[in-house]
Order: sequence, then C-alpha cells, then structure tokens
Amino acid sequence: MADTPRDAGLKQAPASRNEKAPVDFGYVGIDSILEQMRRKAMKQGFEFNIMVVGQSGLGKSTLINTLFKSKISRKSVQPTSEERIPKTIEIKSITHDIEEKGVRMKLTVIDTPGFGDHINNENCWQPIMKFINDQYEKYLQEEVNINRKKRIPDTRV
Repeated sequence: MADTPRDAGLKQAPASRNEKAPVDFGYVGIDSILEQMRRKAMKQGFEFNIMVVGQSGLGKSTLINTLFKSKISRKSVQPTSEERIPKTIEIKSITHDIEEKGVRMKLTVIDTPGFGDHINNENCWQPIMKFINDQYEKYLQEEVNINRKKRIPDTRV
C-alpha cells in the first residue's frame, strides 16, 4: 500500500504491545541546565547564616574572622576596643556583604555573648532554641503567605 499525502505525517502503531514507538522531541537543552543554574546563583549571590555559641573568651570571634579572612565578628567591628561586650544572653546579629572574584555572599553572624558564663547555667540554651525556632517559623509564615514575596529573606540558622 502506497503512502498517500494524507498518511505521510502519521506514525504507524507498534507491531506488538511490548514495543514502543520511538519519540523524537529534538534538542531540549538539558545539558545546559547546570550552566544556567550557576549563572543564576552568581547573579543573585548566596546567603549564609552562622551562629556561634559558647562562653566568653572561647575564641568564637577569632574562629569567624579566621574562617572568612576578615574582621567580621561583632567584637571586631566595635568603634572602640575599650567597650566591653555585655555578658547577657541577648542574641545579636551582624550582616556583611562579601564579594570575592565576582561571587557575592550575604553573611550573617549571630552571636550569643555571655552564654554559659553564669554560675547556674540551667536552661541557658532556651533563648537560643527560641531564636532558632522563631527564624524557622518566620520563614514558614512567609512561604505560606498568599501574596508572598518573589525572594523570601532567609534568616534561618
């Protein structure tokens, strides 16, 4: 039977049920997804939140400054070195924008000065756990909001 112009564009059904007809979608571009994701990440930058917890004098600020090769911690950015860091368990956040070789990073260092410095350290971890849980709850509320932002600020630790 000869192909008629009407039948030329139709594919024939497979001979048996186990055979599948080959489907040709053409070039999709899956191989370029990684490059697209890399460009998007480089354009938007990265957010990195880190919390340091420990007793005074333990080296938390030194660790952060060494890790990022700059003066980042709250202790390092104070106007005068004579000011003492308060020994309360009030949680403080400092945000820095770091750029290196075209890669931008928004770094937030969360410090807990005076954690564990008291004689009775019973339940001293509760303010820290409350802070962490509040950050997750805040992000969840933004995420489930009907009129949510295109880019939700991520403050989770």
